[in-house]
Amino acid sequence: MSKPDAPKKSTPSPSRTPVQKPEAPAASAQTPSGESAAEAAVLTLVNAERAVVGCRPVTADSGLAALAGRFSADMAERDFFAHTDPDGATPWDRAEKAGIAGLGGENIARGQADARAVMAAWMSSPGHRANILNCDYKTMGVGAHFAPGGPWWTQDFGF
Repeated sequence: MSKPDAPKKSTPSPSRTPVQKPEAPAASAQTPSGESAAEAAVLTLVNAERAVVGCRPVTADSGLAALAGRFSADMAERDFFAHTDPDGATPWDRAEKAGIAGLGGENIARGQADARAVMAAWMSSPGHRANILNCDYKTMGVGAHFAPGGPWWTQDFGF
């Protein structure tokens, strides 16, 4: 896992081995008032990557989006950057507490200014890329939190 003081790094969750990197569609820079637009742009970019390798698109899931959004905000508010929070809760612990079954994987990132930048970072990392291109995943929620020291990004994938 990356150290909290490594703003440009992201930490993957284990998944399958991916294939070649496709070109990503354009996504515009986001501002603090554009968190929802940034989250929607990530979903579009994820599905473009998945299409290249023959995976079906993931669909937006409001429960996973809320989980991801809370976690991005929590990382910002408590100044940490890791899949396991300072209380020791893992992504699966947080999902269970929120009543979400079937969490498959989680990607996090910090410091990328917009959807295009965070997707470029994730697709350059084997573990993140594997989550994005895991054809078994059917749903996804994205949480972006724009604040000083960030933004913070979380993708939660479901079966």
